Amino acid sequence: MANAKELFRQNFIEYASYVIKDRAIPDIEDGLKPVQRRILHTLIEMDDGRFNKVANVVGSTMHYHPHGDASIYSALVNLANCDLFIEKQGNFGNFMTGDGAAAARYIECRLLPFAKKVLYNPEITNYVESYDGRGKEPVSFPAKIPVVLIQGTEGIAVGMSTKILPHNALEVIDAQISAIKGEPFQLYPDFPGGGIMDVSDYQDGLGSVAVRAKLDTSNAKKIVIEELPFGVDSESMIHSIEDAIKKGRLKIQSVSDFTADKVNIEISLAKGTYTKDIVDALYAYTLCEQKISVNCLVIKDKLPHVCTVSDVVNYHANHIIDVSKAELEVEKGHLYDKLHYRTLERIFVEERIYKRIEQKRTQEAVSAAVKTGFDPYSDQLVREVSDEDVERLLKIPIRRISLFDIEKNRQEIEQINEDIKRVEYNLGHLAEYSIGVLKDIKGELDNELHRRKTVIGDFNMIDVKEVAKRDIDLRYDGLTGYLGTNVKTGNALFKVSEFDKILIVQKNGTYYCTNVSDRTFVGKDLAYCGLADKESLENVVFTVIYQDKKTKVSYIKRCKLSGFIMNKPYELLPEPETCSLKKLSVLENAEVTVTYKGPSRVKETTFYFSDFRVKGAKAGGVTITKKEIASIRIKPCKAVSTPPKEESDAGLDEELEEQGAETSVLEERPSSEKPEKGSDEMPGLFDDVD
Repeated sequence: MANAKELFRQNFIEYASYVIKDRAIPDIEDGLKPVQRRILHTLIEMDDGRFNKVANVVGSTMHYHPHGDASIYSALVNLANCDLFIEKQGNFGNFMTGDGAAAARYIECRLLPFAKKVLYNPEITNYVESYDGRGKEPVSFPAKIPVVLIQGTEGIAVGMSTKILPHNALEVIDAQISAIKGEPFQLYPDFPGGGIMDVSDYQDGLGSVAVRAKLDTSNAKKIVIEELPFGVDSESMIHSIEDAIKKGRLKIQSVSDFTADKVNIEISLAKGTYTKDIVDALYAYTLCEQKISVNCLVIKDKLPHVCTVSDVVNYHANHIIDVSKAELEVEKGHLYDKLHYRTLERIFVEERIYKRIEQKRTQEAVSAAVKTGFDPYSDQLVREVSDEDVERLLKIPIRRISLFDIEKNRQEIEQINEDIKRVEYNLGHLAEYSIGVLKDIKGELDNELHRRKTVIGDFNMIDVKEVAKRDIDLRYDGLTGYLGTNVKTGNALFKVSEFDKILIVQKNGTYYCTNVSDRTFVGKDLAYCGLADKESLENVVFTVIYQDKKTKVSYIKRCKLSGFIMNKPYELLPEPETCSLKKLSVLENAEVTVTYKGPSRVKETTFYFSDFRVKGAKAGGVTITKKEIASIRIKPCKAVSTPPKEESDAGLDEELEEQGAETSVLEERPSSEKPEKGSDEMPGLFDDVD
């Protein structure tokens, strides 16, 4: 068993590590997932300036990516639609309408020169063997800009996920330049579809953004959606609007979609409905407003790291300096190689060193003769003469030697020396040089395609509960025990919205809070039903008259109900097993007439709700009488007979005993008996509950 557990543990760790590092999460250096990197690597290998069938690109990429053509095709389409590294030809889909791309055999693509400028430099790129060992692929490209921020990305791995929104390329490069200079910067997302965005909770890439569609509300009877929120297409938008219409949330006559190159969804309003009345509901009930949570997770130093947008920019501010240094060092090496060869060539021809090899019969002798011939001029050489140098010199044609232009050679050497001085200056001013590189890159992107499209605004998310109207009847059928908005029989209690919470009180004193639903079984012993929001319950006082089943002692309790856990049952009565609920009222004040059973000098007595203090829901009641009660009548009133008494266990019992009141059993009012005018009868409220 231990071996099996260890085997599973090891395999799971390897699988999780593979999914995180080699499939789902992008690398911070080039901002690409492995499949995207392999696609670009393949396009670089295939690049001849002409378009290639996407099907051919997909097939060639499979030499490096062992996960099938479907994943490569979809990744290539998404990468091409970023309009950064790949030029498209054909139908690559439309993010505004939701239409997909054509089949891989019908569409073509090719690498943009910009991709090589930003990503490609094989002399400073680390390569590893492909999965089958037949080729080499890059570990990561030495990207000069934060590609992960410009393109954005989304991926789900084992136990973690990433969601980075796309940012404006020009703004990202400006931020990178500011970071190199040590100046403050701030970056916010920018979406290709435009729209409006609230970034108050963006938290530098670790929070969320609220996005809205851009609406034209100039016409009082028609709304035109001109731009969509990020991640929403016209088809899903119309579906959400139609769904809201079916549920009665929006009063709209018709919806027409004219989206093509630009979004154009026309919403014609119903009779009696105007634009100003429906805009908030449109944001609340449809995809016109969305909240997008973000999580900037990337692979850094071969490990997953959660970092901010600023962290990514600062990383690339340092990274481009490292890349610039590496490229300059490579260029410097090439210049010295060129200078060395030009010098060798000049001395070889000018000093007639080639004459030394005329009598030599072996390769070793020829090579030694050439090397010896350069000994007097060693102070003019960049480095020692190697066998490769000799081979190269010996390949110079006789015609070139005879027509050798000494002056041209000297000019070339002077130019090379100038270039070396320039490179050495740049190596000494790497920050300045890197900024120049970034400005050059920015110049290639400074066009209408890469200008900011999303407007940054300040708005609060529309809460559906705030715009929801209480216009749905909540019905209760006492015969079946069902309560809900879709109950067809029974009585309508009051108006609700689908987001309301309601308070249910049963005849046994149990109460609970639940959501409004289409149809819920609450039983046939419903005593009270009302709205359970804070505002509604703030002014509601529950007055309960109950009796001890054994001693027949009656009590009154006044309380407010609040602080519910949804669908958790609570008890109004202090001891539900031994007490029974006789009366339940939510009147602010009422006159209560108690009639006693049997012969007595006093047949009835009267008191008021206001005679008793309002307590907590868990408090016990105040004793009314120790005698049995025949009936209780409740009549609404505004007048207060006496000021509220202090809490007392005796309560009204002492007064009743002094009057010689007798007790009797409480009889339930017959169902056919109608309540008197002004009695405590209201929707969802029952006086007699025993």
